[in-house]
Amino acid sequence: MQLKINGTQVPVMPKTLLVTSMDIDNEETTKRTADGTLIRDKITTKRKIELEWGLLKWNEVSAILNLVKDVFFTVYYPDPMTGKYETKTFYCSNRPAGIAIEKGNEIYWSDIKLSLIEK
Repeated sequence: MQLKINGTQVPVMPKTLLVTSMDIDNEETTKRTADGTLIRDKITTKRKIELEWGLLKWNEVSAILNLVKDVFFTVYYPDPMTGKYETKTFYCSNRPAGIAIEKGNEIYWSDIKLSLIEK
């Protein structure tokens, strides 16, 4: 499987890759009538990609986090809805990294998570 950010293959494949197709509605027209019927104005569908890694070396974590440091970046990923690889523009807000563990001269980080949201 391929997963590229700004044209660069992610150095370590995540243990979890979850792609969510999100419907985006016009907030002004999404409402219910008196009898409870939903009136909806769907604008488009966007993707959210959630990535999670287990224990990684410090340099691996740094390489991954540096791939998503820009405001926007492209992601090449397998899309379950289209049935093919897609390239779309995403952003990433939070980048949690779990506890750091030192073994010998190496520092490891755990539970690295990224939520990439399509622009």
